[in-house]
Amino acid sequence: MTVQSEASTAQGIVLTDEAAGKVKALLEQEGRTDLRLRVAVQPGGCSGLRYQLFFDERELDGDVVVDFDGVGVVTDRMSAPYLTGATIDFVDTIEKQGFTIDNPNATGSCACGDSFN
Repeated sequence: MTVQSEASTAQGIVLTDEAAGKVKALLEQEGRTDLRLRVAVQPGGCSGLRYQLFFDERELDGDVVVDFDGVGVVTDRMSAPYLTGATIDFVDTIEKQGFTIDNPNATGSCACGDSFN
């Protein structure tokens, strides 16, 4: 397991302050302090690859862990290359509420925005 600080994330994932705040709030609601936000890329969707964001207590061999103001973000070694430089944000507007991922590695996405290639 590799642990990085926010300053060294040019090669990894960036979690915005808004997203980190939402993750903290969700963990507080659950009453859990042992969970991290796991970000993974899995085959699927109409464009070939799909993001998965979920809370996880596991530590897998090769995981990359980045701490953002007390919020741990974990990426497995197979997903990490697809997520280099990606920014995870949380939006809360009339039109949309939820986590968004801005990924410079995605060359295209589907119309529904659920998957990328």
